[in-house]
Amino acid sequence: MLKASYVLTAAALLFITACASTSNPRLAHQHVNRGIMYAAKGMYDLAMVEYNRAIENDPQCARAYNDRGNIYFLKGRYDLAVKEYKKAVDIDRKYAKAYSNLGFTYLMLKQYEPALVEFGNAIKNNPKYAKAYNNRGLVYFAMGKYKRAILDYSRAIAIDPELAKPYDNRGAAYMLIGDIEKACADFSRACELGLCETYDMAKSRGYCRFDYIAFAPASETPESLFSASRATSPTVFSISSPSS
Repeated sequence: MLKASYVLTAAALLFITACASTSNPRLAHQHVNRGIMYAAKGMYDLAMVEYNRAIENDPQCARAYNDRGNIYFLKGRYDLAVKEYKKAVDIDRKYAKAYSNLGFTYLMLKQYEPALVEFGNAIKNNPKYAKAYNNRGLVYFAMGKYKRAILDYSRAIAIDPELAKPYDNRGAAYMLIGDIEKACADFSRACELGLCETYDMAKSRGYCRFDYIAFAPASETPESLFSASRATSPTVFSISSPSS
């Protein structure tokens, strides 16, 4: 009788262990998709519930950790976002978007060296990732390395010439190294692609007019145009939001 009881207990333990280790990637994928739908509508708490359920069904679902990181990022919880993105890349070492999101979060935290490392990881895993080049350019810009930033913005433009943000950012860098003509050309192109704020600001202050060279504004300098931006952070420039 004792032996029979032991066998039943062992069988029950095996059943519980099997249930605990069950992974359902298909169901996890469904929850992730629901989470994306909620997040797109700004319903972040409901999105988080879905991402949590995805992880419950598949603890190795890197996408769920990445997207859960996005929710924390959008709520300003950068410390928690970092943890989620790290979980995503620990699971999937080739997850370029998660590396980029991690770099993006470090940028927001003004931790520039780690940001450069993670954007480098993103680019290594996806050499055609234009947004990662754009955002790495922002890191160099924040560090005062404007010419190095220009190289990254230019690379982003070469990969995706229809992406407005790198033109806008490159224009800011050109402005700060004193190349007004190139700056205005980039601001104009960014505006053609739908991003006009910087171009309009420059024109309102006397820059980027056909008669600029003959009538340069006496009270303005390229540095003063962007002085407030430099004093705070590069986030006032065009950045790419976290990627799913």
